[in-house]
Amino acid sequence: MSNFLKGIIKNSGNEYAGIASEGIDGTDVTGFIDTGSYAFNALLSGSLYGGIASNKIIALGGESATGKTYFALGMVNKFLDDNPEGVILYFDTESAVTSEMITERGIDSNRVAIFPVATVESFRHQAIGIVDKYIDSGETKPILMVLDSLGMLSTEKEMEDTAAGKSTRDMTRAGLVKGVFRVLTLKLGKAGIPLIVTNHTYANIGGYGPPQILSGGSGLKYAASTIVMLSKLKDKDGTDIIGGIIKCKLYKGRLTKENKEVQVQLNYDTGLNPYYGLVPIAVKYGIFKKVSTRIELPNGKTAFEKSINNEPEKYFTEDVMEQLEVAVAKEFKYGSGETVEIESEKDGEPSSQQNSN
Repeated sequence: MSNFLKGIIKNSGNEYAGIASEGIDGTDVTGFIDTGSYAFNALLSGSLYGGIASNKIIALGGESATGKTYFALGMVNKFLDDNPEGVILYFDTESAVTSEMITERGIDSNRVAIFPVATVESFRHQAIGIVDKYIDSGETKPILMVLDSLGMLSTEKEMEDTAAGKSTRDMTRAGLVKGVFRVLTLKLGKAGIPLIVTNHTYANIGGYGPPQILSGGSGLKYAASTIVMLSKLKDKDGTDIIGGIIKCKLYKGRLTKENKEVQVQLNYDTGLNPYYGLVPIAVKYGIFKKVSTRIELPNGKTAFEKSINNEPEKYFTEDVMEQLEVAVAKEFKYGSGETVEIESEKDGEPSSQQNSN
């Protein structure tokens, strides 16, 4: 049977086709890229040690000043730290990223290429051309691509109309965007290159569905394997705003359950806090216990949640992280059971807790 199928595949001329049991080139997830946050990794992949699928598109949506660019830069920094030979291809449509911004965040600027782009057509030409050459060269150097942001991309027609003094809207833009992602999605999968796309949202007033909708049509919505909506609470050190507590809600997920959410802490200087957001999961699954205003730990001692977040390595021991890995699989992965059984160190008895998904 496999020889018969291989013959059909060969005759089809489809370079992406393959037998499912042997893996599907360009479609199967071959690995994950750590985002720098255990909670965000779990939301995206169902594992503390997962993250962004290494050959898929992830979209980060949010209103203006949500921290989408800083969020993306935090993941850029983590990617370069984890991949000494890795490089970043950053398509900037907002003229927001500067060399100072890169270096101030400890990002190796020698491994970051910035591509200012203004139109959908220029992004399509450059991005697809780069990926094609990467595939043809047989290069294996890790690459992470970022488009920041999709919503600011114009079209050549719109640019020409503006130059001519016309104010008419280009109604072909949504179709152009959809066309870009139709081509780029498979090529990124084959190349093993992930793409982070930031995009603005607008309020869904009086309509069905989520309260915030991604701008720019349906192209990104269909192409992205993961869409996360970001909303931010200010995080101050005295009177100085140093970052934000960001709520991350999974709007679309092909690997994990939709409508799940976590909170992460983003520091504008150092990026994502690795451990922030784990305490609520630990409490929900009986690893920690909520006792009045404090958190009871597996050893019976108590601490304030702020103290745990300030000294996470002290509280998130190897044993706690092992239990959390089981818990996040139950919480976020498709096909997980409803009942969670985690052995308590305190009394040696398993504690069962119903998952309310």
